Amino acid sequence: MKPHFVLTAASAAACVLALAQPASSVPEPWFVSGKSPEMYRAGVDLDGSASGNRGAKYLRMVSGDGTSFGTLMQQFSAENYRGKRLRLQADVMTHAVSGYAGLWMRVDTPRKHSASFYNTVEKPMKGTMVWERRSVVLDVAEDASMVSLGLISRGSGETWIDNISVEVVGKDVPVDVFARTRTLPLEPAL
Repeated sequence: MKPHFVLTAASAAACVLALAQPASSVPEPWFVSGKSPEMYRAGVDLDGSASGNRGAKYLRMVSGDGTSFGTLMQQFSAENYRGKRLRLQADVMTHAVSGYAGLWMRVDTPRKHSASFYNTVEKPMKGTMVWERRSVVLDVAEDASMVSLGLISRGSGETWIDNISVEVVGKDVPVDVFARTRTLPLEPAL
């Protein structure tokens, strides 16, 4: 076989192999963050073979002892949402998650980082769970500067997210707040 045919065949095979490989990253504006982002990898299930949903994004712990967390997230300006109620909705699925997984959203103002925040730790997804629709609802302050949102996973395992939407909802949709674990006294004890 002539050398240029061998090189052409090798190049073609490399291209086909590269197309068959799963994506090793997610498209902008998504990025991996959290307490230990270096312990997590994110990507896109291009053919649906891992998650059952072609195009689903995933967050997978690849190193560590399982005590940290990572998030697949994005941020955007709050300008178009000021004074409104915002709902993040997505389908979430887990595989062998040792801690918990779910959605989260945060609204920041110039004067206060995390003016409002909620994650679904009180409604955790643990272990292996099939696709489930989840949501987070927050009010966006009149002076809000940024909205951050995403998928959180604590511990080992893999979590997928798909069918993501962000929409303005009416005041009839309740805002998510963390349940208080203890009752606060009405007066200080001096």
